[in-house]
Amino acid sequence: MNSISHDTAPTQFVEANGIRFAYRRFGKQGGLPLVFNQHYTGTLDHWDPAVTDGFAKDREVILFNNAGVSSSSGETPTSFQEMGANAIAFIRALGLTQVDVLGISIGGFVAQEIALQGGNLVRKVILVGTGHRSQDMSESRSAEIFAGSYDPPEHLWLSVHFGPSEASQKAGLAFLERKLRRQDRDPQVSAQTLAAQGEAIGKWHVPNDSALEYLKGIRQPVLIVQGSNDVIIPTRHSFTLQQHLPNAQLIVYPDSNHGSIYQYPELFVANATTFLDA
Repeated sequence: MNSISHDTAPTQFVEANGIRFAYRRFGKQGGLPLVFNQHYTGTLDHWDPAVTDGFAKDREVILFNNAGVSSSSGETPTSFQEMGANAIAFIRALGLTQVDVLGISIGGFVAQEIALQGGNLVRKVILVGTGHRSQDMSESRSAEIFAGSYDPPEHLWLSVHFGPSEASQKAGLAFLERKLRRQDRDPQVSAQTLAAQGEAIGKWHVPNDSALEYLKGIRQPVLIVQGSNDVIIPTRHSFTLQQHLPNAQLIVYPDSNHGSIYQYPELFVANATTFLDA
């Protein structure tokens, strides 16, 4: 086991497609790495070390910022198809020929594109708190939550990732404490990234009667993980994903929201490890 962990992994850089991608890589070497794709406005510092270090005991973990995000150069594209293509370029620039892929929220949209475009580059996929193209977002509270004021600002993530129950909020405060990296911190995302990610979300949600057809092209085994009441991407969209993907299974954690894996990190790592090792 490599002594480098989530908190001590240095930020490294690799160039592809004219972009200087920032990434952190750590964990047990020798098997297929697990590549993490981040949520809206997220950076390298928004992952939960209870999750990443949990995986790192048995496999190599790769966290990265896609094009234009935080410490990566270039501009953030305005479509998830382009973000997926850039992620594939990043993976190949590391000299990797096959990986497993995890994506949370809009990172789940990107992970789907990596699986579609990457073919045999991707062995298995984990989708967390995410959905499909052309999904109905009328029940989402995303705009309201992200437009709110929070003191301290980090408490935004208590509303994004965690439910209102005492147990869920307590788990949220523990998550905020865990994820506070104290050295080599990543910059916040730029206004360009915020606008581009927002535009990409708008394109993803455009109504289309045949929108679910693309899911048939994701032939890899998929694990879908969701909270029982996701107020960002409504939970029911995960059921739709499971029904339309050719080879997918679904886990729903109780009393949880968009960041269910941060409320149940040990259980999630155990469940995901079973899936990845099967």
